[in-house]
Amino acid sequence: MRLRAVLFLLLPWLALAAPAVAQGDPSFNLVNRSGQPINEIYVSPVREPNWGRDLLGTEVLPDGRAFPVRIASSAGCRQDVRVVYADGRPEERRGVDTCAIAEMVFGAAAAPAPQGAGGNPSFNLVNRGATAIREIYVSSARETHWGEDRLGAEVLPPGRHVAVRLPVGDCLNDVRVVWADGRREDRRQVDTCRLVNMVFQ
Repeated sequence: MRLRAVLFLLLPWLALAAPAVAQGDPSFNLVNRSGQPINEIYVSPVREPNWGRDLLGTEVLPDGRAFPVRIASSAGCRQDVRVVYADGRPEERRGVDTCAIAEMVFGAAAAPAPQGAGGNPSFNLVNRGATAIREIYVSSARETHWGEDRLGAEVLPPGRHVAVRLPVGDCLNDVRVVWADGRREDRRQVDTCRLVNMVFQ
């Protein structure tokens, strides 16, 4: 009985002393073996609704080279990855356990992303207008509300684009942009699985 009482008192201290289970490092090297440069790289946790910033910025990743993708362990192991090649073609890998890999290879040997029904609805929204776009909304054509502004506090200047991330398989989408002057422009029931870029001008 006395031993049980001592163990009961020690349990909290033992729990604190026990090493935490390592979640693993979600960072990895992204390798380009596509035969052409990669112009854009996006990596975000599966729980995030947006792709975030292009990790390459103004740089490109030449064929045969690798890019170190550094991810904080707090982001978790399950990541979505998107690259855009020099010819404008995107390729995505969804729900990858990057804690279990050291490198992720993109190239001609990889299976192309499926198109049409059940394909990949993500796309680049391109501003070729004379003014900035201050708001972007994208939602499934089945929805009755637009959801959150995908630009947040940012704007999309003329000549720039933003990668719009959407759940795989839902191809018919509605898109709305709001220009800097307050003018709204809508595209309804667009099959975004069949396009790479959606241009507003």
